[in-house]
Amino acid sequence: MKLVLDTSACQGYGLCLQAAPALVDLDDSGYAELIGDGTVPADERNNAHDAASSCPARALRVQE
Repeated sequence: MKLVLDTSACQGYGLCLQAAPALVDLDDSGYAELIGDGTVPADERNNAHDAASSCPARALRVQE
């Protein structure tokens, strides 16, 4: 499973960071960036789904 980020869609709301701080960080401008290559560890699966569903800009998606 991977978390995929569309950087051009990100609006910098930061809700993804709240949902999945082990998977997503914010850059210096406040926009999302993935930690690592987006691979989601088994114990972070629910957080990855929460991050994707919490994004108002739909910039994140989970790829099974």
